[in-house]
Amino acid sequence: MNTLYLALALLAVGGWITSTVNLRMRALQDRADRLERRLGLVLEHLGVEEPEPAGLDAVRALMREGRTVSAIKEYRRITGAGLAEAKRAVESLEPAPAKA
Repeated sequence: MNTLYLALALLAVGGWITSTVNLRMRALQDRADRLERRLGLVLEHLGVEEPEPAGLDAVRALMREGRTVSAIKEYRRITGAGLAEAKRAVESLEPAPAKA
C-alpha cells in the first residue's frame, strides 16, 4: 500500500514539475517574441535591412526546379530556421533570374 501512495505522490510531483516547466518555457517564448518584434521595429526605424543569408542561390535554384520541399529543407539547413519560418521565407523568395 505504501508503494501505491509513493507512486501517486511521485506522479503528482512529476505533473507539477512538468506544468511549472511548461509555464516557464511559455513565458520565456513570449518574452523572446516581444523582444524580436521590438528589435524589428528598431531596425526598421534605423533603416537597417537584414543581410540575405549566404546560400540562398541554391534555394532559389530548387524553387525554379519546382522542388519546394527540398528548397525548404535547404533553407532550414542554411539558416537553422524552424519549419514554419522556413516555409514562409521560401514561399516569399522571388526566384533569381536564370544565369545565361
